[in-house]
Amino acid sequence: MNEEIEFILDSAKEAMNNAIEHLIKELRTIRAGKATPAMLANVMVDYYGSLTPLSQIANVTTPDPRTISVQPWEKNMLQPIEKAIQVANLGFNPMNNGDIIMINVPPLTEERRIGLAKQSKSEAEHAKVGIRNARKDANNDIKKTDISDDMKKIAEDDIQTLTNTYVKQIEDKLAVKEVEIMKV
Repeated sequence: MNEEIEFILDSAKEAMNNAIEHLIKELRTIRAGKATPAMLANVMVDYYGSLTPLSQIANVTTPDPRTISVQPWEKNMLQPIEKAIQVANLGFNPMNNGDIIMINVPPLTEERRIGLAKQSKSEAEHAKVGIRNARKDANNDIKKTDISDDMKKIAEDDIQTLTNTYVKQIEDKLAVKEVEIMKV
């Protein structure tokens, strides 16, 4: 196969992989039935004047399926961490006992589960759009090359096969997440 076509295919594959990785990251932050440290992954804390991810200033663990424990490495960071968790609007009520912050994760209601499933579908759709954009860019690049029409058609078919493979991966990941969310 033409070197230029291989480069276009590799670029498309890389863009599609990035869309899948982004989806995985976003799905990890969507709450399912049990508590996970990833629920606090997007919490930013005012750490001496600069916003810092919570995971860089505290140890975040889950001692049991309904509790998240946040133990800061500096005791004077308890108040800023507690405030950052409240400001993040995650629906959690942090409890500060002077040493650690405990967050009780309430069980999800059926309505909330449906809402989270919709949010997961939305994230999956964003990933599909990213993959379709990568396909469109690759097809445009193929059309600009100086190869025969038959080679262009074969390359476009390869891009479509790649697109179908990645869309299937997205649908599989979404199905797993929906089952995880809906499981009581």
